Amino acid sequence: MNSIDIRTTQNVIIEYELAALRDRFIALLIDVIIVGVSWYGIVFLLMEFGGWYFDRFLSTILGLLPLLGLVLYQLCMEIFSNGQSIGKKALGLKVVRIDGQEPSLGDYLLRAVFHLIDTFFSFGIIGALMISSSDKNQRLGDMTATTTVIKKKGNQQFKLSDIMTINTIEDYEPIYPEVKNLAEKDLLVVKSTLLRYRNHPNNAHLQAINALTKKLAGLMDIKEVPTNNIDFLKTLIKDYIVLTR
Repeated sequence: MNSIDIRTTQNVIIEYELAALRDRFIALLIDVIIVGVSWYGIVFLLMEFGGWYFDRFLSTILGLLPLLGLVLYQLCMEIFSNGQSIGKKALGLKVVRIDGQEPSLGDYLLRAVFHLIDTFFSFGIIGALMISSSDKNQRLGDMTATTTVIKKKGNQQFKLSDIMTINTIEDYEPIYPEVKNLAEKDLLVVKSTLLRYRNHPNNAHLQAINALTKKLAGLMDIKEVPTNNIDFLKTLIKDYIVLTR
């Protein structure tokens, strides 16, 4: 299983599973089927209601309609669905930037346009070769846009209640009640950061823990933070579970 470390804007490193070539192919196939069915529907309506007036029109542009339609479909879906087409949603995939920033309109446009080279004109050969051989599973469109495709389902898709089991919650008194004002995604970032440090206890991950501690303490207006940042973050998780359960 290939994975990628992405440093977020909060200077936190999160590990994501890269989408496999097979999953990306199936997601694209679903999208192609959707666009294909829509295309045949358009052709039927034009022929049904346009009659012979559209014969010459149909013969000149309908051959390009599926190709342009799929490019436009990919562009619009990724823009308005946060990096996910219908096929990607079905497979639990998502487009992300490898530098931790949110993909921009230009990034999605580059990805859509380069589908012409990666997928259509080369019958998918170029895209498949690039995804299989690159370190970050990137096709040409990903490389130009500084993006890749990750698999959301899996290690990153756990519920907060699965983070920690508290056997004695009846006797536990939360230490930081302000933590209930944080979002669940914030606590998932905390858990991911702690896991990264546990699996790779190096200075970079320790700095990420220190930066995260400082950030959360500021958000909750905590004046005195324990010197042990790891224990502090674990306590926040425990408090959040108890206060929101």
